[in-house]
Amino acid sequence: MRDLKYRKTAKDRLTTNRHAGNRERVSVHVAKGDTVRVMRGNDKGKEGTVLRVFPKTNRVLVKGVHIVKKHRAARSAEEEGGIREMEAPIAASNVMLLDPKSGAPTRVARRIDKDGTKERVSVKSGDSIPMATR
Repeated sequence: MRDLKYRKTAKDRLTTNRHAGNRERVSVHVAKGDTVRVMRGNDKGKEGTVLRVFPKTNRVLVKGVHIVKKHRAARSAEEEGGIREMEAPIAASNVMLLDPKSGAPTRVARRIDKDGTKERVSVKSGDSIPMATR
């Protein structure tokens, strides 16, 4: 009979996390409340407001973009089940922030002011982009 002392037990498998590095947060160039334009994919050219940012998966949820159908069962007697349409997250690399002055899509740079505060700057026009109010 083979000795099993080198074999990993279920407890050892639970304590080590092989994919811990995959969940690290990535800094996303847009924030909640920003107006963006979709540059790639089926919804190319559509504009919308960022509803939510997912930094772990580098995805954003944009209002009115990437509409999918979700089949939902009734949870209680008074609630109706059925097919609902909802937005699904898209890759953050497929959206560009809109310049508040010109309305054209622009890349975003960071600049540190003299007082030490960071601000977002439009690469196209050089103007600062204020953070959206939440």
